[in-house]
Amino acid sequence: MSDQKCRDEYIRRIHKVIDYIEHHLERSLSVDELSNVAGFSKYHFSRIFQGILHESLAHYVNRIRMEKTLFLLAHRLDKNMTDIAYALGFSDSAVFSRAFKNYYGISPREYRKEYSKNCKDSFLLSDYNKNTVKKEWANNPFPVTGQITIENLDEKQMVYVRHIGTYETLAKEYVNLMQTLFTQAKKQHFLVGDQNWLLAMYHDNPEFGEESQFRTSICLTVPKDIQIQEDGVLGMMKLEGGLYAVGHFKIQQEQYGDAWNYMYQEWITGSGYVPRNYYPFEVYRNDASTDESHTHEVDIYVPIEPINF
Repeated sequence: MSDQKCRDEYIRRIHKVIDYIEHHLERSLSVDELSNVAGFSKYHFSRIFQGILHESLAHYVNRIRMEKTLFLLAHRLDKNMTDIAYALGFSDSAVFSRAFKNYYGISPREYRKEYSKNCKDSFLLSDYNKNTVKKEWANNPFPVTGQITIENLDEKQMVYVRHIGTYETLAKEYVNLMQTLFTQAKKQHFLVGDQNWLLAMYHDNPEFGEESQFRTSICLTVPKDIQIQEDGVLGMMKLEGGLYAVGHFKIQQEQYGDAWNYMYQEWITGSGYVPRNYYPFEVYRNDASTDESHTHEVDIYVPIEPINF
């Protein structure tokens, strides 16, 4: 195996661990358990993890938990401190409160109160084109609107390539990521007429996440009867089924941020729904480079559930 193939395989295994952590934050995650997911010896796993992500395993798990708590405190007022504690693997609300205060220097109750008082009206969800968006926000809060439908999706099988870093570095590497994804898809005969969805899944909330660690997966859905070979380049994961708000947009490249802000600021606040604990994503419905007006036809999927106060 070449040096590059070996490195790709290591990265694939660490990405598999990242996905596992995301789906099991309610549990106490041991080195034994996570090293088994990766297929590495527990005696070497922590060093491998830190060598690839430049962040220790313990720090990574704690950071992801803390970022999730910010989202729940700010946007899920139907959940009390005990609900949040159990959802993120803390034994009780007192342990959760101490961990939160140690990390952020403020109690979770104080944070919820301050966010509600100071941040709700001014927050823009998306970091896309943030300088332009924030400058225009006061005069034109929702320059892009879209048709919103509620859809109940079945679970889908996906292959992906992943980027970790800022959205600026993602934009620079996007073409190469797409080429890698489609080269591997053709090699393994994944492309099946109009059955494949091409999508970008965002694993971190830009309001609360650490920008240099944003994770984005460029994905292709694959029929469930097709066998996938994880070859060191492609990863495999499930697209969670369930209820989604779907915004249907026809926009220009620079308007993606406006579309996301419309979904989260204008539509969802009066919809009777709250965001569900899963990742939002974009599904690309056309190739804008072949469109005369360079229009992007994109559907934005936000996982939701009925509000329950």
